[in-house]
Amino acid sequence: MLEINKIYNMDCMEGIKLLDDKSIDLVIIDPPYKLNISKVKHTTTFNNYANDLLDLKDGFDLRVLDLLVQKMKKINIYIYCSKRQVKELLEYFMNKDCNYEILTWHKMNPSPLINNNYLPDTEYVVFAREKGVRINGSYHTKRKYYISGTNQTDKKKYKHPTIKPLAFIENHIINSSNEGDLILDCFAGSGTTLVGAINQNRNFIGFEINKEYYEIAQARINEAINSKRQVSASEETRNKL
Repeated sequence: MLEINKIYNMDCMEGIKLLDDKSIDLVIIDPPYKLNISKVKHTTTFNNYANDLLDLKDGFDLRVLDLLVQKMKKINIYIYCSKRQVKELLEYFMNKDCNYEILTWHKMNPSPLINNNYLPDTEYVVFAREKGVRINGSYHTKRKYYISGTNQTDKKKYKHPTIKPLAFIENHIINSSNEGDLILDCFAGSGTTLVGAINQNRNFIGFEINKEYYEIAQARINEAINSKRQVSASEETRNKL
């Protein structure tokens, strides 16, 4: 078993194989989407964003899911995906007799990449859980949709084109795990899921193949851990007064 509470700069297919079977309580992943886009020539903020997605437009190998199923104690997984991937993901988990939900992130300021389509203002999350896996949380964390902007501030700060809202990720963590559980994100990107795990007192393991994103995620993890320690130290001091 790999050391926990760390992110590893390696390919997820290789990294997952190093984990013990039945060791992971919850998986949250944001793998490459299947997107119908092509290179845009004219330079604008939105066109640059579209070009940033070109390397991610062909989806991911579903054999990753076979590995993840082996490593989870019970199937308990959130997968961010495009509309084109929803059907194949649902079929995969329905064949395993899982319960499922489709959650959505609605963006108030989507890019104007419309052409002959509706606005790209909605992203999808397929949530699958094996029978017997409970959902915790509250009225406020269990909504099936989340509304926000497109995370322009976080995109600029962490230099990742598909960064997700930390608050929505933390809702998944609260709803589908307990304190001390082990959470895996094998497409860690800039580390949002791992930061959410720290904030919610969970353990984590992350894999990120891109060296630049790995280093950004590592810095975010260190920052979140230091912030947590400072809060704990302040609370301890107050309790002594």
